[in-house]
Amino acid sequence: MTRYGLTDAEIIDYADHHSGTMAMSPNRLNPYKIGIELYRDVEERWNKGQFGPDWERCDDYREKENWDKKLMQGRAKIFEVRRIHNDVTFIDSYLTPEFCQKHKLFTFAYNESNDNYEIASREFLKIKAQLLDSLTNHGRPIIRVTNGNHGNRGELLLQHQYQGMPLKLDYAKDTLSHLWKLWSRPVHIETIVDDKTTLLSYDGYTHAMKTKAAA
Repeated sequence: MTRYGLTDAEIIDYADHHSGTMAMSPNRLNPYKIGIELYRDVEERWNKGQFGPDWERCDDYREKENWDKKLMQGRAKIFEVRRIHNDVTFIDSYLTPEFCQKHKLFTFAYNESNDNYEIASREFLKIKAQLLDSLTNHGRPIIRVTNGNHGNRGELLLQHQYQGMPLKLDYAKDTLSHLWKLWSRPVHIETIVDDKTTLLSYDGYTHAMKTKAAA
């Protein structure tokens, strides 16, 4: 990259931006990180020949652990995947139980008794179903109107259906500003920020963010 396009300083800026994009904490799903790791997994599997009927029929853990047919088809395969698949069909076709186990993926659910999100299952099919469900809205957050007379003051309250992907706060603020112009009254959206139930608000003058007190 430095030879053909970028300076040393630009490489550092790129590396800093890329590391931030790929970062994933234990309690938050980063789809970009999952995507690139799944591409790497596909490349490794097709390099080693870990696919097809023989691979699927093998039930010897040790044999599978050391399986390497040295086919070296991985690079061609990931370019084929990129050409043919979208996000949904990519996960549906290439996500595996081994990948989920390696990357410690699990499903979560809201526990009303303690007002927290908790691990619900580590079963592969449930993990896959939740990942696919999170993508069926084409990556857009699902937001519904909860109350058109919030606080009995004619204010608009929206609810973000949180599925592990937080809202982009700068986009949320811009959206609230535009909604205020249409509604002409303060507007709010309830979402999850840093694993806490949070109310984002705009009254036509200032943006506010209030964390809901734990029960």
